[in-house]
Amino acid sequence: MSVAPRLTIRIKKSADGRSALTCTRPDGTVTWQSLNATQGRFFPRHDLTHYAVETVLGHRRGFYGLVAEGWDLTDFGAPWPRGRIPAEAVLSETIVGMLDLERATGERVNASDVNARLAEVSEEAGIAAIEVSDSELDQIRRKRGELFVQWDAVEPGSALELPFDLR
Repeated sequence: MSVAPRLTIRIKKSADGRSALTCTRPDGTVTWQSLNATQGRFFPRHDLTHYAVETVLGHRRGFYGLVAEGWDLTDFGAPWPRGRIPAEAVLSETIVGMLDLERATGERVNASDVNARLAEVSEEAGIAAIEVSDSELDQIRRKRGELFVQWDAVEPGSALELPFDLR
């Protein structure tokens, strides 16, 4: 007997460049967001980078962990109805942001770059810092690359579905 994942992530691709992110929790509740063509080019890869970072590093309270706990996608922005995001989510988002910048510029970051930024963000937020190794960054990049290949293979009108379970 298989155990249901904590969260099912589904990213749908439209022919016109739009996309939609739907997250279904084990209790059947759903949060979703439709993205226009401009957002649809950026956010699926950003969201897949979150998946890679959070699964490789075991971040149980990153973006997807919070969604699994009941946060809605609209809770991750002003007016911040649930308050500040937890420390682990801040750190996950920092790493994802650096990898998004790397993808946009083609300039590869190393663990020292990431750890310096994590230290700055941690100090500003008053949270404990973490450090990431070059090996972990390589694992994240490999996982992200595999996910990007899967996303690129999705035909318009279809979706990529991923289980998120860090129990």
